[in-house]
Order: sequence, then C-alpha cells, then structure tokens
Amino acid sequence: MQNIRIIIALTAFWAFTHTILAADKHGESSENEFDPMEMIMHHIADSHEWHVISYKSDGEEKHITIPLPVILIDEGLHVFMSSAFHHGEELVQKGNSYYKLYHGKIYKTDASGTIKYDDDHAVLNEKPLDFSITRNVASMWLSIIIIIWLFTTAAKRYKGGPAAPKGVQSFVEPLILFVRDDIAYAQIEKDKADRFLPFLLTLFFFIWINNLIGLVPFFPGGSNLTGNISLTLVLALITFFVTNFSGSKSYWGHIFWMPGVPVPIRLLLSVIEFIGLFTKPFALMIRLLANITAGHIIILSLFSLIFVMKSVAIAPVSVLMSLMMFMLELLVAVLQAYIFTLLSALFIGMAVHSEEH
Repeated sequence: MQNIRIIIALTAFWAFTHTILAADKHGESSENEFDPMEMIMHHIADSHEWHVISYKSDGEEKHITIPLPVILIDEGLHVFMSSAFHHGEELVQKGNSYYKLYHGKIYKTDASGTIKYDDDHAVLNEKPLDFSITRNVASMWLSIIIIIWLFTTAAKRYKGGPAAPKGVQSFVEPLILFVRDDIAYAQIEKDKADRFLPFLLTLFFFIWINNLIGLVPFFPGGSNLTGNISLTLVLALITFFVTNFSGSKSYWGHIFWMPGVPVPIRLLLSVIEFIGLFTKPFALMIRLLANITAGHIIILSLFSLIFVMKSVAIAPVSVLMSLMMFMLELLVAVLQAYIFTLLSALFIGMAVHSEEH
C-alpha cells in the first residue's frame, strides 16, 4: 500500500510539473495564451527524439533528450542522428539536398529552410522516404526486450522439471494459463487451439506491455505506440491473414454459398459476408487506437484546465480527476489487450470450425 501511495504521488508531481513545462513551451504567443490542443497533439504524436526531462536554467528552458537514428532514402541512403536538427532549429545538408524537421516530420527545403503552404495551410514541401527509428519504434523494441526477458526467465524455471512458481514465473504463468484456458480454448476447438496459442500469447503481452509503457509518465515511457494507427493496422492485418489463411472449407462455404438458404438470398448474403471479412479487422484497428489515444487526451485535457482557466484553485480538482483517469487507464490497458486477443481468437475459431451438414 505504501508503494502504491508513493507511485501515485510521484505520478501526480511529474504530471503537474510536466504540464507546466508544456504550457511554457506551447503557450508562447503575443498574449502568452496557452494552447491545449497544440500541447496535447505534441504529446500523443510520434517524435524523432525521446524526451527525458525539461527544466529552466537562467530563465531559459532546457530539454534533455535522447537522439534517435534518422534513416532517409532520397537520391541515396542518408543516416544520421536526430540531434543534427537541434530540435528543428537547424537544417541538415546531405549532398545537394537540405532537410528540415518541422512539426515532427522531415521535409526537403532550400538552403534557407523555406516551408511552403497551400491555401489550406498544408505543407507543400516534398518528403523523403523516412525509415527513421522514432520514439514509437524505440518503444516497440523496448517492449520486445521486456517480453523476451519475461518468457526466457520464466522458461528457465521449467528446465529442471515441474516446480512451484517463483519470481517472474509466478507472474507470467497465471497469465499464460488465462490466455490459454479463457481465451484460446474458450473460442477455438481444443484440438486446434494450441496451434494458435503462441500468436495469441504474443498479441496479448505485446499490446498490454506497450499500453503500460505509454502510461509511464517519465522516460522510458510516455510513448503512444498502441494509439498509432500504423501499429493497430498491422496488428489487425496479421489477425486478418491468420484467420483467413486458416479458414476451413466450411468457413468459406458459409461466406460465399451458405447451405440451406435460397439462391437469391445467398447472393445477397455473400456480399454482406464478404464485406464482413474486412469490417472485423477494421473494428479491431479502430477500437484499440481510439481507446488508448482517448485516455491520453483526457488526462492531458484535465491538466490543461489549470492553464485554460488561469486559476490555481482548479489544480486540486484537476490533479485528482487526472489521477482517477490514470487508475482507470491501468484497467483499460489490460482490458484492451484482452479484448483484442479475445476477438482475434473468436475470428480464428469461427474460421477453423468445421461443420457436417
């Protein structure tokens, strides 16, 4: 209980001071107005550097960040560290091309770093092919390292034969049994479920651990990986391919020529079922993206109330509500991993199920 209190206190202190620094950074204007939208989008967006801490020294704001590799393909391969941009204040010249980091994206510019806009204020500058190791990518590799460590450490305990769970094993084993018994075996026929169990276990732990990393309010946390549509799209596509490549004859028959149904109805239902093949992974993608991103936005919005209302009196209410949301997000982190894995198992179970008519 004491440890939990300490964690909550540290979380509140960090979030409060971090929001103040964000206000200083993003609220600079002629009237020193705070822009909550700009601050929130800055925090949930990906970045070419990993922010560690911000502080003020001699009236100037200082940032400690970890630069990440920038990998560009534009008339050749260009590899350098993101620190070369100096937080977007400097241009990087490679050959005859100049590159500028602008609002988290890299654009080609002239020697003076000119950014061109259209009538809708969209950037017109050409972008090189960007394969950089961004904060989200680095966070993903961190989660992979954690997952490998968890499972290899637990696996060593089984080398000498059955033994009472201990240490990491006592944490991992109940979760593995839960995914196996309550997700895989519950949705997929037992004689077929074990074939898909490694995929479902990887899916559950990968999503859950990345959700938790995103909730850690200090380095190396704070990324919004599972709130990035690129990741949720890939996860949904993997489930889509695993489901449909494993589909039985009965599964495809019920989609394109369902038995016991009049031919005119079959033609109509086959179109609906075919569309359903794509709406299922689409729902998986949007559900995870929306729930994780919404949690980050709500917490940051609650802290922004202090600066929007320009009153310290609102701070206790704002901090308390934010902490309540943070505790709720801990539940959402595991719940979304469970739902994504459960629905994936359900789709796979429907695909591999065979019926005799």
